[in-house]
Amino acid sequence: MALTRLTLRLSRNPEAGFPGGDDSRGYVITAPLDKDGKLDAALWRANKKACTVLRFSPDEDEKADGWLTHRGSNWFFHYDEEQEGPDEPVYKLGEHTLRHGDYVTIHEADGDDLVHKITEATEVKA
Repeated sequence: MALTRLTLRLSRNPEAGFPGGDDSRGYVITAPLDKDGKLDAALWRANKKACTVLRFSPDEDEKADGWLTHRGSNWFFHYDEEQEGPDEPVYKLGEHTLRHGDYVTIHEADGDDLVHKITEATEVKA
């Protein structure tokens, strides 16, 4: 099976100061998706180290890298260094389809819930 590399870019979030979104802020995630575009826990278990997360931003202090993790029925972005912030829970990520054009809400380390749009989805070998 293959993994999927997803690029999520900050969408319109007027309340957070991003009325037009911001393509220079977001995430690149290598995710274990099933044929329906949903996260597959069994595929994740078999490929944990390959299921990565990269948070990108023009602000160096906001950049971070780590892993997509799974606990119970919840999925998180886990960062490997303390200064990169705590794990970020992704609102009902396991229930979402993750395909080009879909939207995902991420609870940011600073406490904001920000909506991101999947702008790219590319299959990669597991």
